Amino acid sequence: MRESLDENADLESIEFLKKARQSLTQEIGQVIIGQQEVIEQLLMALFSKGHCLLIGVPGLAKTLLISTLACILDLKFNRIQFTPDLMPSDIIGTDIIQEDRTTSERNFRFLPGPVFANVVLADEINRTPPKTQAALLQAMQEYKVSIGGKTYDLDLPFFVLATQNPIEFEGTYPLPEAQLDRFMFNIQVDYPKQEEEIEIVLSTTSAREPVLNPVMSGTDVLRIQEIIRKVPAAEHVVKYAVELVRSTRPNDGSCPDSIKKLISWGAGPRASQYLVLGAKSRAVIHGRYHISCEDIRAVAKPVLRHRVLTSFTAEADGISSLNIIDELLNIVKVPEPS
Repeated sequence: MRESLDENADLESIEFLKKARQSLTQEIGQVIIGQQEVIEQLLMALFSKGHCLLIGVPGLAKTLLISTLACILDLKFNRIQFTPDLMPSDIIGTDIIQEDRTTSERNFRFLPGPVFANVVLADEINRTPPKTQAALLQAMQEYKVSIGGKTYDLDLPFFVLATQNPIEFEGTYPLPEAQLDRFMFNIQVDYPKQEEEIEIVLSTTSAREPVLNPVMSGTDVLRIQEIIRKVPAAEHVVKYAVELVRSTRPNDGSCPDSIKKLISWGAGPRASQYLVLGAKSRAVIHGRYHISCEDIRAVAKPVLRHRVLTSFTAEADGISSLNIIDELLNIVKVPEPS
């Protein structure tokens, strides 16, 4: 039996989030000028229990945006600067020997690393070797870490945001596809518009110090995450999400002939799951109790951008994964409700 929004508490939670969204936007707007689409995608991923990979050149306030979001949600925030010499223990923690002053006995004590927070920023994640990158995999998937034969649970909600610089590749280690797939959204942070940049300069070069007020709590976030899962999804909407994902696989019959030669590897089932979850979160954020194919289309790019691997032919012709996704959104027909 499918869960549905038939309880007053669930409806009240959605109404609460609808009203809180305006407050969230206002509080973030005190510090971050513009970037409305980026902010909405971050919120959608957070409420869907997903993680985000942010791609943008330096100086676009990615770190400031994430720390601001953690502040107004009253969540613990830690930033990890990824470097070539960073070790897994620098992320998850390590066992240290501690001597009991009364008995002189020595025992191991676990010293938690910066991953033990609600919001973790992995800054320039591709600057550290794969072994250290992989230290985040268990935390992102299972919300726990293992060290010294013991497993430690992470505090919930748990949200990993990683950043990458798209223009500097020297001394970097590309993320393996297995780890890329753990990120729900790939969010592109672009330059601000001219009027926004003027406002940024005026606000950041003045003596004004914005005062941020928490709008929600960790408990509220967990409650909303539960509600997201209960939002009903019509069969034709789920079918559209699956067809869209299957059309990215060159060996699948759903993939258009004009696209097959442009893709070396397509998206897996996790993409279909994230399309539906992202659509549910988008609907709830906008105060709706059901999802539509338009919601699926709205989250298609951040979900599929890093899951569609282009072929040599596409790269030679200057065709990106975004170009392919745009083409598929035009080709794959939106099904009619049954």
